[in-house]
Amino acid sequence: MAFSGTGASTLNGDEIATISAATRSLSGLWELAQHIDGHFLPYYVFIHFWAMVSTAELWLRLPSAIAIAVAAGFLVELGRRLHSTRAGLTAAALFAVLPSVSYYGAFARSYSFAAAAVVVSFWALHRTVESPAARRWVLYGVSVALVCCTHLFAVLVLPAQLLAAGVLLPRRTLLLRMLPALAVGGVPALMLGLVGYGERHAISWIPQRGPDVLLKFPKMAAGATEPGVLLFAVALAGAVLLWLASRGSRAAGRITVDRPWLVALLGWLLLPPLLLLAVSHLVTPVYVDRYLFVTAPALALLAGLAVAGLFRGRSAVVACCALVLVAGAAGVPQQLEVREVNGRFEDIPWAVRKIDTRPGDAIVFGQSAVRSRFDYYGDDSMPDDVLRVGSAPEPDGFGYPERDDVAEALAGRERVWVVWRGAKSAGPRFDRVKALRGAGFTQESAWHSADLPGLTVALYTRPQ
Repeated sequence: MAFSGTGASTLNGDEIATISAATRSLSGLWELAQHIDGHFLPYYVFIHFWAMVSTAELWLRLPSAIAIAVAAGFLVELGRRLHSTRAGLTAAALFAVLPSVSYYGAFARSYSFAAAAVVVSFWALHRTVESPAARRWVLYGVSVALVCCTHLFAVLVLPAQLLAAGVLLPRRTLLLRMLPALAVGGVPALMLGLVGYGERHAISWIPQRGPDVLLKFPKMAAGATEPGVLLFAVALAGAVLLWLASRGSRAAGRITVDRPWLVALLGWLLLPPLLLLAVSHLVTPVYVDRYLFVTAPALALLAGLAVAGLFRGRSAVVACCALVLVAGAAGVPQQLEVREVNGRFEDIPWAVRKIDTRPGDAIVFGQSAVRSRFDYYGDDSMPDDVLRVGSAPEPDGFGYPERDDVAEALAGRERVWVVWRGAKSAGPRFDRVKALRGAGFTQESAWHSADLPGLTVALYTRPQ
């Protein structure tokens, strides 16, 4: 499902930022990481080498699709370990039909890597708890390090693992053996966390959220309201019923899910949004939906365990298939939406086509970083970029060096195209637009792409 949409929708600004970072030298990447996006440095280094082959949309998004496949494969194995192969297959199928999986599986950022690493870490922990040999603790520590390297806030799942292995399991000594693996594996998180804290100015655009944002969490995890609410209801109700039935099931010799692992999976699903909201209020606003995509595998796994564990025989097969079909059907509108050209809410080719260039036309960008989108999708027919200085982006960000003397740069120009990210109404707030008006230009026309934030293309002319 993720791979089927990898080349359908155009790249958005975040993905263009990935290209901007990955196509720099390694020393340039290090310089960038000291000012912005430092927590993405491991991913950027990987894409730096990956992009040496190509920077085509499909190629750039392919690693994310592969990561989704890895996550689904380990969900099958983790579900088998926790209950049965049927539970694992159902969990992987539910995961595959989620619109959020289609979105992030075709997104040139590290979020699908984070989801895959988290699934691998839970699988590694289960193997280690089952047989706590030294080499398995090493593997678990490596999996924790992978979680920490994929995305800083992916570490919010680790308290759920501590809860299972350190508090609830009968062998409490596991905690003492687990802590060294967590400590070593968590070193990247400590380093990237310090870098991220020093760069918190880069996320000053994130608004403060209240507890009401948690009501939208099912939609965020699933990528759509209907399948999200459905799977949350099945997952939470199933976890409660499996907990209550676990003692009787053991007595009857039936396969059940161990209570500590039910708690761990619930923690995997519910703790990250609660902890992210707490960080937002205690440190700095950081609550962004995409940071929580790591919970999507937990939602699918809990729902898969619920139907596989509460039904028996043919009824279980029917229930599993029915849940996958209903959840998949409920998400069809969003599946189609994320595969549209504007599926990433920044239809850059539309903006390029909207510009009807005439000889002598100039182009100005409300935000300098928007220029890189036009570098990727534009061609030689674009208007003259009169403010641009040099061809390389700024070493400490994604913008470009620009001239400050806007009036002089536009001397002799009669038409100027202006592009900015956001609604039409946002234009007057940009310094470049203010400078245009100061130079005697007035807005003749403006167009905005279909969805917010989208892109606005405006034509400014100088009265004759």
